[in-house]
Amino acid sequence: MSVKAYIESNKERFLEELFSLIRIPSISAKQEHRPDMEACARRWTEVLLSSGADKAVVMPTKGHPVVYGEKLISKEAPTVLVYAHYDVMPAEPLDLWQSDPFEPVIRDGRIWARGADDDKGQGMIQVKGFETALREGLLQCNVKFIFEGEEEIGSPSLEDFCKENKELLKADIILVSDTSMVSAETPSLTTGLRGLAYWEVEVTGPNRDLHSGHFGGAVANPINVLCKLMADIVDSDGRITIPGFYDDVEDLSPAEREMIAQIPFDEEKYKAAIDVEALFGEKGYSTLERNSCRPTFDICGIWGGYTGEGSKTVLPSKAYAKVSCRLVPHQDYQKISDLFEAYINRVAPDYVKIKVRPTHGGQGYVCPIDMPAYQIAEKAVGIAFGKKPLAVRRGGSIPIISTFEEVLGLKTILMGFGLEQNAIHSPNESCRLDFFYQGIEAVAEFYKGLMLSLSE
Repeated sequence: MSVKAYIESNKERFLEELFSLIRIPSISAKQEHRPDMEACARRWTEVLLSSGADKAVVMPTKGHPVVYGEKLISKEAPTVLVYAHYDVMPAEPLDLWQSDPFEPVIRDGRIWARGADDDKGQGMIQVKGFETALREGLLQCNVKFIFEGEEEIGSPSLEDFCKENKELLKADIILVSDTSMVSAETPSLTTGLRGLAYWEVEVTGPNRDLHSGHFGGAVANPINVLCKLMADIVDSDGRITIPGFYDDVEDLSPAEREMIAQIPFDEEKYKAAIDVEALFGEKGYSTLERNSCRPTFDICGIWGGYTGEGSKTVLPSKAYAKVSCRLVPHQDYQKISDLFEAYINRVAPDYVKIKVRPTHGGQGYVCPIDMPAYQIAEKAVGIAFGKKPLAVRRGGSIPIISTFEEVLGLKTILMGFGLEQNAIHSPNESCRLDFFYQGIEAVAEFYKGLMLSLSE
């Protein structure tokens, strides 16, 4: 039986196994879902074992557990370490979903559910690609699996887990499906990720909420102050004003800019898809350069005062913001975190008190395209999707990828099958059915290509 034939004969089972995971609301950000996190981890061990792993166990961490599995062929054979995460983002706002986020449905050729893409769907692609290769006699390497439960909250426990289990996780290359392609018509492999720095900012004015009539105009409003502080960080040219922020940013080479320019991109469709009249970003760079190869600053959330029904004339005591920077390779997130904190404390007026609390972050990552494993992945995706994939940098961050390189000394192949319209992290997340099956084929072809390279 061929790879395609095996997938075709098992496609309904593959879906049902995915659905069994999606139905578990494994939301790492909410403590009330801790039992669901543990249930999802246990379910993944069952799926791994039924897919051909020799071993699959739930291993504790300081936070949510890690799922570890393995199929060991030979001590002399190379080892692929497959990474995925089983936690998902909260589904709110629930009223915007067209169907229950944790009861998957097939509609319009898509799987609709939280985790359909990020990352249960893509994790299942990896596991079923492994199963297909194993059952078809195409697996001549060892495969290890590490599925974490804290990716959506910054992977706070995984670095220590990797340090404590370096021998267990020993491998030659890491394979990850947690990224996206340029479009359905243009397959791609991700060769770079931006880093991330994230903070919470608290501004305190008076020691209690005040009457805005009695005190307004005499006492500083913390929300006004916070908004001014945050707004001043990006200037009218889209440049970040924090001193030293760009010190380690490497300019794009003419060759890389030309490569980016070759990526099919329709700016009008891009604007229409998100319903905006115009785009804004750093002056002197294209949209695709801005959202993949340049650093950013964003206010991710801001609140304070009265936000309930009706009106309340209050001058609030406190205001809060959650803010982040996407960073490019060579920008150290710890250095940027320190620069941000020092900047805010320096420019904050003396009529408020400021607290800046770093929460999480990670370094950027670049994958060399001349690595043999990358070239095998490139051929595999080309077979499954009918054309050679482009090599592109993406704007997102997976902080643990740089940790793998630092702690385990391993490079990662980012072999993702998501699409922008899959709406990960948003209501009505989905995954194209054809991409789900083509992704499985691509992973199986990767193992086949690796087998062929070993026999040469």
